Amino acid sequence: MDDTAAESAFEAACASVAAGADAREEAARLVAEMTPEEQLWCLDGDAPTWAGLEHLGEGGYHQATFRAARVERLGIPGIEFSDGPRGVVIGDATCFPVSIARGATWDPDLEERVGEAIGRELRRVGATLFGGVCVNLLRHPAWGRAQETYGEDPHHVGEMGAALTRGIQRHAMATVKHFAVNSMENARFKVDIAVDEVALHEVYLPHFRRIVDEGVACVMSAYNQVNGTYCGDHRELLTSVLRDEWGFEGFVISDWIFGMRDAARSVAAGLDIEMPYRMVRASHLRSALESGDVAWADVDVAVTRVIATLLRFAGTLSAGDLGGPAVPTRIDAHADLAREVAGRSVVLLRNEQLDDAPALPLDARASLAVIGPLAAEVNLGDGGSSDVWTHAAVPVLDGLRARVGDVAFADGGDQAEAARVAARADVAVVVVGYTADDEGEFIGDLGVDLRHLFPAADEAEVVDEFRARIAELPAVTPPDHYRGRPGVGFSRGGDRTTLRLPAEQVDLIDAVAAANRCTVVVVQAGSAVITSEWDTSVAAVLQMFYGGDQAGPGLADVLFGDVNPSARLPFTVPADEAHLPPFDRDADSFTYDRWHGWWHAERAGHRPAYPFGFGLSYSDYELGEVGVTVTDGGDVLVGVRVANVGARDGADVVQVSARLPDAEAPRRLVGFRRVAVAAGATERVELTVPRAALATRDPAAHAWIEPAGIHEVTVARFAGDPAGVTVAIDLG
Repeated sequence: MDDTAAESAFEAACASVAAGADAREEAARLVAEMTPEEQLWCLDGDAPTWAGLEHLGEGGYHQATFRAARVERLGIPGIEFSDGPRGVVIGDATCFPVSIARGATWDPDLEERVGEAIGRELRRVGATLFGGVCVNLLRHPAWGRAQETYGEDPHHVGEMGAALTRGIQRHAMATVKHFAVNSMENARFKVDIAVDEVALHEVYLPHFRRIVDEGVACVMSAYNQVNGTYCGDHRELLTSVLRDEWGFEGFVISDWIFGMRDAARSVAAGLDIEMPYRMVRASHLRSALESGDVAWADVDVAVTRVIATLLRFAGTLSAGDLGGPAVPTRIDAHADLAREVAGRSVVLLRNEQLDDAPALPLDARASLAVIGPLAAEVNLGDGGSSDVWTHAAVPVLDGLRARVGDVAFADGGDQAEAARVAARADVAVVVVGYTADDEGEFIGDLGVDLRHLFPAADEAEVVDEFRARIAELPAVTPPDHYRGRPGVGFSRGGDRTTLRLPAEQVDLIDAVAAANRCTVVVVQAGSAVITSEWDTSVAAVLQMFYGGDQAGPGLADVLFGDVNPSARLPFTVPADEAHLPPFDRDADSFTYDRWHGWWHAERAGHRPAYPFGFGLSYSDYELGEVGVTVTDGGDVLVGVRVANVGARDGADVVQVSARLPDAEAPRRLVGFRRVAVAAGATERVELTVPRAALATRDPAAHAWIEPAGIHEVTVARFAGDPAGVTVAIDLG
C-alpha cells in the first residue's frame, strides 16, 4: 500500500483540528475518502478470530495490544487496546491494588495519580486505549468481579472512576465499562436483567454519566441483556441514553468475543467496533447491508465517531514517545505509589484494647508469628482480563520480614503446629481469604451455546499479516507465581458460592486465637466477607483486599503505624447472608430494583456487622459545627469541622447523604471528602452538592425532575453514624 498519501490525510486532519476545526467534520471528510472495504474494516478488530484465539491461549493477552480501525492508506492509526484495571496487562507491569481496594481509600486525588502511572506504562507498550475503568455497581458481594469496581454506591463509584479517567487521559484514551447493569458473572452471557426506568437511571447509570461528563473517550458495552435486548445491540442504551440524552461524543466498543449477537442490529444500535476479532460483522455485515437490514449511513456514522475521537485525542497521543512492546512495562518509580496505595487501602475493622493499649499498631520490637498459606503467596486478584504479569510482587510474609527480624511462619496446614508457633510469638498475624480460583472473571461454561457466532474460517491475508506482526514481538514470560494455573493467564473465577471463609480457615483462626491473645486477622478478598463466626475472638481485623505487587510492604506500614489507617469500606458487610438482596449466579433472568447495599440494610432495619463507609484509625475524630446552605442557583453548600482528638496525625472521610421528600426513594450519598488532620487539630471541610444530584427520574416523560421540597442532608462518618448531623433544607 502507498503510505505517503495515507499519512498526509490523517495528519492534515489532525493539524486542522489543532487549529480549531471541528473533529467530527474532519473525520467525515476522511470517511468520504474511504473505500467501502476500508469503512467496514473499521467496524471490528483487525485480528483474525481463530488465529487470534490461538495466540490468546498462548499468553497473547500479555504480549501485544489489540488493534482495530487501522487504515494505513489514509494514515489512520486506529486503536491499540490494553486492558486493566489494576495495571497494564502487557509485559512486566506495575500491579496496583484492585479497584475495590482503591475505592476504599475514598481519595479521588490518589486514584488520579494511579491513572497517570498506568497511562505512562500504557505508552511504553504502544497502547493508546485503556480498558480498565470498570464501574459496574457491587449489587451483591457474591459477584465475582466485585474487585474490579469501586463499591456499591453510584456517587462514590462515579467519582473514583472519573478520577482514574482523568489520570489515564493525560497519556491515552480510557474506556469505561461494562455498559450497563452488569454485576452477575457466571450468567453474564445469557442473563436478562429487568430494571425499571427509575432504578436504571437513579442507581445503575449515574456513575457512567459522571464519567461520560468527565470526557471519557470510549464506552464498552456489556454481555448481558437489559429488558430483553443484549447490551451490544441495545439502541436505547447506546444511542437514546448515551448519545442523545448524555451527549457522549466518543465511540463504543463491544466486550470481547461474545459482546454482540447481531451484525446489523449492533451497528444500527450505535456499537461502533466489535472487539477484538473479525468475527460476527466480518461474516454477516456485508450481506446485511445488501439486504437493507442496516444502512451504509449507519456505517458512516460509526466510522466517523471512531475517527473523530482519534482526532480529538491526537495531541495527547502524540505527546512524548509512543513506544512499542516493552519488557518490562513497569516504571520502577511506580513501586512507591503502589506501596502507598496498598497501605492507604487497608481497612481497619476491629482493634481491641489489650491491657492498656489497643492491639494495633504493633511495637517494632514485637516478635511475629505469620500464619496461613495466603501469607506467603502472591495473591493479586482474579486471572481474567485485568490480570497483570508483574514480576515484582512482594507477599505479606516477605513484607513483614523486611520490616522486622523476628518472624516465624506456619502455613496453617497443621493447625496444632500453627497454634504452637503462634504461642511462642508476641503477635500472631493470620492471613485468610480467597484467590483467583474462588472469585473473579468467569472462565468456564458460558451457560449458552454461542458457537454460531464464530466464522467458518479466517481470511488468509489477515492471518498472514497478524502472524507476521506477532512474530516480531518480544517474548513475555509469566511470573513464577503463575505456575499451576489451568491456562496461561487464566483461572476459574466466577461468582462466590459463599460469603464466609472456608471452614478450615475459620478453624485456623480459632486455633491461633486460643493460643495467642494478640491475634490479628488479615482478610484478602474482593468484597465483603461475613466475619460473625470469629471476629469477636480476635484482637484486630483488617481487610486488605488484593493489595497489588506491594501488598506486603503496604500492610507492614499499617501494622507498625508508619501509615495511620484512613481507608473506609466501599460496601456494607452484613451480619448474615439473609440480610442481602437475592442473588442467583445461574439465573436466566433477574430483576434489579433500587435497593441494595447500605440502602437495603437501612430500609430493612438490618444492623450491618460493619457499615458502608466505616473504618477505624489509630486516631479518633469528631464532627462539629455543621452548616448547610442553598445557593441562589439551588446547589447545596455543606461545611463541617473535623477534629482529630487522638495523639497521631491521620485522615478522616466526611460523607454527605440526602433523604429526598419521596419516602419511597433511597437516601443518596451526594458528596464525600477525605481530609488530613494533625493530632489535636481541627480542619474545615467544604463541599458543594450540585442541585442535579438531587433530581429524580420521571419514567413517563423519560426525563429528570428538578428537586423541590424539604430534603434532609446528613453529614456523617459512615452510614448510620449515630454522631451524624442532619439538617433540613427547603429547595422550593
